[in-house]
Amino acid sequence: MKRINEYKKLFNVEQDTDLKVLKTTYRNLVKEWHPDKFPAGDELAVEAEHKSRQIIDGYHFLVSIAPETIAANLEEYNSITTESGLADFKLKGQMLEVSFLDGSTYEYFGVSKNIYTRLINADKQLRFAKRNIFNSYLYRKSKKASEVA
Repeated sequence: MKRINEYKKLFNVEQDTDLKVLKTTYRNLVKEWHPDKFPAGDELAVEAEHKSRQIIDGYHFLVSIAPETIAANLEEYNSITTESGLADFKLKGQMLEVSFLDGSTYEYFGVSKNIYTRLINADKQLRFAKRNIFNSYLYRKSKKASEVA
């Protein structure tokens, strides 16, 4: 959740921002902080390099959790969560990373340690995840999934 809030603050966006608005904001930020704008040796050149990477990462991240992106990939997501079994899962802070048997990986944000513990201890972990995680938390398909597949 911290990562989501940082990126939303960087882009100065609300909860559910339109992709068109996000893209316009992204372009303006890239123009403002592009490293080629600053001469070599300038103290702002290093900051611009860091800021431009942060802007690019933030844009891709916010696009991946945008309602339009989720809606466009809903059929594939429902197919994976209902037909594929769990291969692995791990909690990193409040982000639960779930790998499925088909090779795809999804990240779920805001998952508490209590829910994770209940998932670990569940007799049928896939059933628990379907009922308590898959449609209850903000999620995105992980980059790692496309690299693995």
